[in-house]
Formats: sequence, structure tokens, C-alpha cells
Amino acid sequence: MRAAEPPIHDGAYDAVIAGGGLIGLATAWRAARRGLRVAVLAPAGDPAAASGVAAGMLTPATEAMFGEEELMRFGVDSRDRYPGFVRDVQADSGEEVGYRERGTLQIAFDTDDLSRLTELGELRSRLGLKAERITSRECRRLEPMLAPGVRGGVHAPDDHSVDPRRLARALRLAAAARGAAFIADRAAEVVCEGGRVRGVRTAGGALVRAEQAVLAAGVWTPSIGGLPEGLLPPVRPVKGQLLRLRTPAGEEPIVSRTVRGLVKGTPVYLIPRADGEVVLGATQEEMGADTRLTAGGVYRILRDAHELVPGVGELEIAEACVGLRPGSPDNEPLLGPLGPAGLHLATGHFRHGVLLTPGTADAMAEVLAGGALPDFARRFAAARFEPAAGRGRH
Repeated sequence: MRAAEPPIHDGAYDAVIAGGGLIGLATAWRAARRGLRVAVLAPAGDPAAASGVAAGMLTPATEAMFGEEELMRFGVDSRDRYPGFVRDVQADSGEEVGYRERGTLQIAFDTDDLSRLTELGELRSRLGLKAERITSRECRRLEPMLAPGVRGGVHAPDDHSVDPRRLARALRLAAAARGAAFIADRAAEVVCEGGRVRGVRTAGGALVRAEQAVLAAGVWTPSIGGLPEGLLPPVRPVKGQLLRLRTPAGEEPIVSRTVRGLVKGTPVYLIPRADGEVVLGATQEEMGADTRLTAGGVYRILRDAHELVPGVGELEIAEACVGLRPGSPDNEPLLGPLGPAGLHLATGHFRHGVLLTPGTADAMAEVLAGGALPDFARRFAAARFEPAAGRGRH
């Protein structure tokens, strides 16, 4: 008996989105809201996928680093889209996303750490970021559980947080409510004919026909076949380990807002959730696709968090996570058209994926609807690394 032919999903889709993380889901939802017929290839969740492990900080002011000015401007733009983005997602999905507008406190453990935060003050001013340098006493007034020895810090009232897991669930429901189709399989190859995209074939052999494809599969994006060799810029995995802690029932949370710290030059953060969870992280390790949870990584996170907030030691460890962030060659996103007509990238967001989700989704929806990358996203065009372009900023 002949084997059955692989199915063809010929729903006349305008676009197929390869990837079911925050970037892929938000792009699909925004595109569907514009009236596009969208299919999302979203296999069962990979435990190492960045979206499911991310902490959810929306903190361009306290993330600002020299050499990343343009990226931080994109971050500010995307952060400022969050209130409307959240309102729309919750309206379409009927789900809360854990968005907290409590600001962020950045703490210096010793005088060297304080000097580093002070140096970054000039950069924040240049970028127009609202951040106030405050004393150690003022830090403890905002967060009484801080260690008495902290040297001071920076209060960023506009840097907030969101729960990425809840946001992902809501985005999936919102996209489905707007007519997006979901196919529980991963993208195996892009199908091109006559110099343009005709669809995406899944790992199971099905062909999902569409005139446009968005590759938004995070660190797995380069493994999608069917394209000329060397066309896709390399996307490397950057390992991150974090912990999810639980506040005992009936007790006050150890922090009331996101607390980021520098402890002898090493960054650490604590992010409270409304349900009593506290996310603690995170390492940044150039270890390839290594997803091992290590004693050293967990120890460093707990040690540094305990230096800033000793009450961490009383919390229950509810979950330990390892994720792989997608890093591009210049650690900036890869957005928009690349190669064959109809092919687009939306990956390479490195450690800013949650922050940049609204801005990326709006930019990609504009492109899928027939427009060009908006001005705020043009610097991050995927074609900057395209071999035929013969150029690249780095």
C-alpha cells in the first residue's frame, strides 16, 4: 500500500510564522489584527526556549550600556508601547499578563559598583531615560529588606515588568481569537519557487502554503533549511540560569518592585510577581547549546542576591530553569526581509526579547502588510548581514 502523501495546509495563508515564542506569537497576533490570514508553527514547548525561561524585565534605563545606544532607544520605544499592547492583548484574550508598573531599583553593593552606576548616569541622561541617583537610606526606604550595607542606587520609575509565561498564553489566545491558525509542528524548511517564498514544510512533512514566512524560532532559526547557504546570519545560543522562588503563604514579599543589583561587578536581579513568586537571575554564559543546570551557576545567583537582600535565604526554591537566548553577530535583533521575496526574520533579540516584543511585533506586522520596516526598527534590518549586500555595520 502506498504511503499517504504529507498533508498540505492550503488555507491560503498570507503568512506563516515559524516559532511560538513571544516574538512569533506577538507578530502573528498583530498581523492577524490587521486582517492577514496567519498560521503559526508552534511545536510543544521546548524547556530551553527563551520565552518560557525569561524573567520579564522591561528595563531600558537600568539595562543601558555604552555602545548600545541605538538598541536602548528601540528598547525605550518598545517599553512605551507596553501599556497599549497589554490592554489589547488582555482584551482579545480575556487573560491577565502579569504587567506590573512599580518601577525598578538598581542597587550598588560596594563603592566600585556605585562608581559604575554613576558612570552610566551620563548615558541615561543622553538617552533621555528617567533615572534618579539615590542614597543607600533612600534605597532602603523603597525596599526595607535590602541589606544595610548597600552603597546606594538608581531609581527608574518607568522600568516595569511582565510575566512572560502569562503573556505567551495570552498572546496565543489573542492570536487565535483574531483568526490565526496553530500547527503543532516545527518548521523544517522554507519552500521557494521562482525567487519567492511559497510556504514552509514542517518536520512532519506537511506543507504550509503562504506567500510570506517569518522565521522567529530563536536559537533554532538557523536550522531551518531550504535557503541558500550563508544567507541566514549566525544566531548563537547564550545560556542563562535562573531560579523561581516562593514566598511563604501569609508573609510579605521580600521586594515590592524589580531590584537589579551589581555585586562586585556581577549583575543580579529579583523580580516579584503578584502571586508571591520571586524570579532570581540570571547567568550569561557563552556555552553553546549547553542546557545543564550547574551548581556554580545557582550558587552565584543565590550568593549575590543574598548579599543584596538577605531574606532570599528564607524563600522556597520552586523551580530552577535554563534557557538559551538567541544572540546575533552584533547582539542586536534581526528584523524584516532577507533573500527571497516574502522571507523575513524576527530573531536575535539576545537578552532583550521580552522588552522588544511590542516594537518587533508592530514592525513585522507593518512589513507583512506590505510596508517597509518603520524608522525605529530600520537599523536592525536582517539584510545588514546579507552576503549580496556586501556590507555590514560590524
